Amino acid sequence: MKALEVKDIKKTYADKVAGKKVEALKGISFDIEKGQIFGLLGPNGAGKTTLIASITTLEKPTSGELLVFGDSVIESPLKTKMKVGVVHQEVINTGFFTIEEILDFQSGYYGIHRNHERCDYLMHKLSLYEHRNKKVKQLSGGMKRRLMIAKALVHTPKLLLLDEPTAGVDVGLRESLWKFVQELKNEGMSILLTTHYLEEAEQMCDGVAIINKGQLLFNGTPKDMIADYSQKKLILIMKNGETKEYIESNKVGIGELLTKYDIDIAEIQDIKIEEGRLEDAFSKMVSL
Repeated sequence: MKALEVKDIKKTYADKVAGKKVEALKGISFDIEKGQIFGLLGPNGAGKTTLIASITTLEKPTSGELLVFGDSVIESPLKTKMKVGVVHQEVINTGFFTIEEILDFQSGYYGIHRNHERCDYLMHKLSLYEHRNKKVKQLSGGMKRRLMIAKALVHTPKLLLLDEPTAGVDVGLRESLWKFVQELKNEGMSILLTTHYLEEAEQMCDGVAIINKGQLLFNGTPKDMIADYSQKKLILIMKNGETKEYIESNKVGIGELLTKYDIDIAEIQDIKIEEGRLEDAFSKMVSL
């Protein structure tokens, strides 16, 4: 059974100011397998947040179907909510309660009482335990971000939605968060991630979907996307001291390149290859 099935999701808004309809999502479809980290990528205004809002029942799609572990988000919203944890892009926490109190309240929203063991575990994993008696207004931005992740996990969801989880955090915290996310994956959790840090997506994600202006541009692996939409640089260091550089498709092999440019392999001293990156492929795709 798939963790998430997004089937031809469309969302149309009525823009009363402009007096017209706006298509935020134009038939988006992709699946997330159980235990997979899946990246939902796109520029600002692409429709990512609208899709996440639809999965979490904050928005109702105009048409299409959303299934969380086989259950319809539209037909069984309470059931699917129990399986989903969400970390929103904006940091939203009540400043006058302590970390411990907020996690206790959050557990209660899911009908879980005496959830101290789970909350303590999350506070330890996210380096919040020593701050557990601090009020939220006393916390740094990074600690508030970690608290949001802890809140999303108190009920042990099967699917975690991370909407720009490392936005505005320092490098050290970013690395520790990704280490924790990888641990969650290893435990079998499925994760949908949106991020503008494409290097993170390249390293972390098993699959990616690219959307722009509400349309799906790509659905596959980061490796396939790089191969199809970026180029690599081949640097040939010749025995006579000359250096030759060629920009070619990732699909072009060394043998093809040597034939194409009539280069004798016996004249080559060394070959260096700079592979294409997901960021290059993404930039090319959204500009088409």
